[in-house]
Amino acid sequence: MPITYRDAGVDIDAGERLVARIGPLARSTRRKEVLSDLGGFSGLLALPRMREPVLCATTDGVGTKLKVAFETGRHDTVGIDLVAMCVNDLVTCGAEPLLFLDYFACGKLDVEQAERVIAGIAAGCREAGCALLGGETAEMPGLYQEGEYDLAGFAVGVVERDAIVDGARITAGDRLIGLGSSGLHSNGYSLARRVLPVERFADALIEPTRIYVRAVKALLSACDVRGLAHITGGGLCENPPRMLRKNSPLRIELDYEWPVPAVFGEIQRAAGVDDAEMRRVFNMGIGLVVCVPSAQAPLAIETARAAGEQAFEIGRIAA
Repeated sequence: MPITYRDAGVDIDAGERLVARIGPLARSTRRKEVLSDLGGFSGLLALPRMREPVLCATTDGVGTKLKVAFETGRHDTVGIDLVAMCVNDLVTCGAEPLLFLDYFACGKLDVEQAERVIAGIAAGCREAGCALLGGETAEMPGLYQEGEYDLAGFAVGVVERDAIVDGARITAGDRLIGLGSSGLHSNGYSLARRVLPVERFADALIEPTRIYVRAVKALLSACDVRGLAHITGGGLCENPPRMLRKNSPLRIELDYEWPVPAVFGEIQRAAGVDDAEMRRVFNMGIGLVVCVPSAQAPLAIETARAAGEQAFEIGRIAA
C-alpha cells in the first residue's frame, strides 16, 4: 500500500489553505514600493527615492515567550512580538522599516493556529509601517511537540547615509530618555516562567512588545537624536552602552527612578534575586533608550508622549 506525504505527516493541502487565508493579511501591510504579490519564490520591493540609501537588516525570534502562548492558547499577539523585536532593533540606527519576512515552523500544521499567529505578524507590520513581503511555513513531523511551533523574523529598512545614528556625536552631559515598556517584552521568560504561575500571570506575561517605530520617527524629526538602544537580552546593564562607539571614554549613568511595572516586582520576590540581577536580565519598564543633548530632553519627552509612548528622563552620559 502506498504511503503518501500526508501519511508521513506533511499536509500540503493544509499549507495551501493557510496561504489562501494569509493573502489578505499580507496585502493589508502593502507599501507603495512593493512590486510583487504573496506566493512567489521571492518578494520584490523598490527602494524609496533617497540621495544615498543604506540598507539595514535585522533578525530575531520570540524565545520562550512562545511557551506562554502554548500554555494559555493565546496565539494572537506573539506575531506582534516577532515584528517588534526586529523593527525595534532596526530603528536604533535611524532606519525606516521597509519589509518583513517570517519563518513559521511546526510539527503538524494547525491552520487556525497559524493564521492567528500570522494575523499578529501583519498587525505588527501595519504598526511598524513595513510590508509583510513573504515568509515560509515549514511542517516538520517529529521535530516539534504537538501544538507547538517556532518563529523567526527578518526585517529590512533604509536610512540616508548622512542620517545614520551611530553614537559618534554622543558627548558627556547628554541626557538619556527612556520609553516605557509594556512589561517583559520578549526577554527573560526562562526565569519568569520558572518562578511565576503562568495561568495566574497570563495577561502580564503575554502582553505584546511595544513597537517604537512611530515614536523614533517623530524623535528623529524633532530632536538631535545621538544614540538609540533597544532593551532586549542583557537588560539595562548590557544594552544602553551599545549606543556608544567602541573604546569610547564615555559611560552610561542611569537613575533607576522611573515607575516599574508590577510584574517585575512579582518576579523578583518569587526568584529572590537582587536588583543587579533583575537589571541584567529584564528591561525593568524601559523598552528603548534615546540619547539627546541636555537642552532637548524636555522636547524629546514631549515628542515621545505625543507619539503615544510613556517617556522619562532616566540618566545621562558621563565622562
